[in-house]
Amino acid sequence: MPNDRRGFLRGLALTGAVAAMPWRAFALDAGGARALIDRSLGEVYQVINSGQPAPQMYQQFEATFARYADVDVIARSALGPAARQAGAAEFAAYRQAFQGYIGRKYGKRFREFIGSRIEVTGARPLKSFYAVTSVAYLNGRAPMEVEWHVSDRSGQDLYFNIIIEGVNMLASERAEIAAMLARRQGDLAALTADLQQAG
Repeated sequence: MPNDRRGFLRGLALTGAVAAMPWRAFALDAGGARALIDRSLGEVYQVINSGQPAPQMYQQFEATFARYADVDVIARSALGPAARQAGAAEFAAYRQAFQGYIGRKYGKRFREFIGSRIEVTGARPLKSFYAVTSVAYLNGRAPMEVEWHVSDRSGQDLYFNIIIEGVNMLASERAEIAAMLARRQGDLAALTADLQQAG
């Protein structure tokens, strides 16, 4: 799969992506899960087609990610074992930096796909959460199947993962963050500082 298509859709997920976790759905149903993804994509495309300068677009992508994604779960999963060792304040700083990093990183990809669309096609229970299926139509490229994982574990409906043509996007983010942390000898504060500037 070409890197530009993968990068774009990874951005949508994280504006997603966790191996299946033993979460329990409560009031969430297929309609609610599907509506969440529809709303999220609607906001993303409003930003894409707004014609705003890049910095403002990135800020809005970050805000959309924060509204519809389970940022805490995604940030913890991306950080891996180091998340369990971090203090509350240290993790909070990393989480905020991670959120901004995602907004900038994938916001750059979004701007390359003006005029594309993703159609939500259905939703079904999967283990203890819901899988929302969709098809991405990118200009000049073959359609791609995209699956979003939605849970209400946090107390509201949020997506926490995306699977694109069998590729687990949060697993990819986890590998990237792990490599970044390793290059900083496990120093989470240094990683946080770098994430504030990266993307």
